[in-house]
Amino acid sequence: MTTVAAGIILCQNKILIAQRKRGKSLEYLWEFPGGKLEQGETLPQCLKREIQEEFEQDIEVGDFFMTTRFDYDFGTIEMHAYWASCPTFNLPANLDHEQYCWVLPEELKNYDFPPADKPIVDALSKMKLSA
Repeated sequence: MTTVAAGIILCQNKILIAQRKRGKSLEYLWEFPGGKLEQGETLPQCLKREIQEEFEQDIEVGDFFMTTRFDYDFGTIEMHAYWASCPTFNLPANLDHEQYCWVLPEELKNYDFPPADKPIVDALSKMKLSA
């Protein structure tokens, strides 16, 4: 099983999503940014590190949101989602994705997400975020 941390990263009530690169597993699907837990890390530390590596952006990791689990043909993913905040829509870099965008919770259903992300999409789609 692979343990990953994913961010529900907010900026002015919009959520950051990113499209997986061509050639990667689940290519072109949209995801909540994050990555694999490394030995000795907490999940919030993992999320902070991954966003720094992928976007060269510091984030403030907040409360735990939910855990999902999905058995893919390449292995089981256990995803732990955390709220996080970002100071700006303009990220310094995009080093690991085809593209990224900021969307309102109700817009998430317009994007194609991997199965492990879909319970998060469903939960967020029902929420109204406020400043």
